[in-house]
Amino acid sequence: MKLEVQIELLKFCSAVFNILFLVLGLSVAGCGVWILFDSGSFLNILPSNELRVVAMGLLLIGGVVVLVSVIGCAGANSQNRLLLLVYIGCLIVLVLGQLYVTLLLLLNRDKIDNMLNEVVDQVIVQYGNSSNRADTLMDNVQHSGKCCGETGPSDWLKNSYIQSLNLSSPDVLPCSCFTVYHGSFNSSWCSELLNYTEPLFGRGNNTFSQGCSEKLSDWLQENALTIVGMALSLILIQVLQFVITVYLYRAFGKKSALKRRNLLVEHTPNDDLDDGEENYAYMEPDGDYVDINNANLVGPNHSAYHPDDQNLRY
Repeated sequence: MKLEVQIELLKFCSAVFNILFLVLGLSVAGCGVWILFDSGSFLNILPSNELRVVAMGLLLIGGVVVLVSVIGCAGANSQNRLLLLVYIGCLIVLVLGQLYVTLLLLLNRDKIDNMLNEVVDQVIVQYGNSSNRADTLMDNVQHSGKCCGETGPSDWLKNSYIQSLNLSSPDVLPCSCFTVYHGSFNSSWCSELLNYTEPLFGRGNNTFSQGCSEKLSDWLQENALTIVGMALSLILIQVLQFVITVYLYRAFGKKSALKRRNLLVEHTPNDDLDDGEENYAYMEPDGDYVDINNANLVGPNHSAYHPDDQNLRY
């Protein structure tokens, strides 16, 4: 394969992988933003330093990926070997950083799961005392997951407001624990019983019997596997990019060496060529040479102009 064709093919492959690299990098950064700032996720209220380290790591990796992709494209298009070396170095650092963040997430997944259950239990105890974001999150989890409480509806007996009602069974529950409900204007609680006159509760039918702990664990596992999958895909693309960039670096070096060699050949004089006038001479029978271009020495009747006559002599 010709060198120019090889270079163009490598540049095309590098551009394709850089686009995939950029898309996955932005996706990983989006995961970091989601963990840190999504107000609709329980992960945002978890007091976990490991989780925040993972989120910040994902955000940082995504930002660096964008910068590294630009460096790689610039180095390939301009055939700048220095930029390619910087690009290779950044790829190595990124792979090591992603491996660290991925391992940190996998090793602390059970710890994060336990902390998530603790947060849910705390939200259940404090639910209804104030209108806050945790109450909304709990309602969203129960309504979308079709679940109630951490392990079941009886968990709501630990709620401070339910305890003030002196209930022995979960007859009053958040409205989000029911399949169908009609909430009250000034209360987030509902009941299937009709004998509650004061305070007024909403009406609910068909209580969810399953707890939300399993739903949250499955949700956390799915999101963790999604993040790990994107990180591993990013690492795989980086390895391929590393190989392509090394070959591209060598191809650019070979091309540069060929150019230098061609320039040296063009500027080197050829000693085998005689730049003077061509010497036309005739050999006399006695061994002397006569220049036939010199009219003073050779007349028109000289035998040098009649080689056939000279051959006839012999």
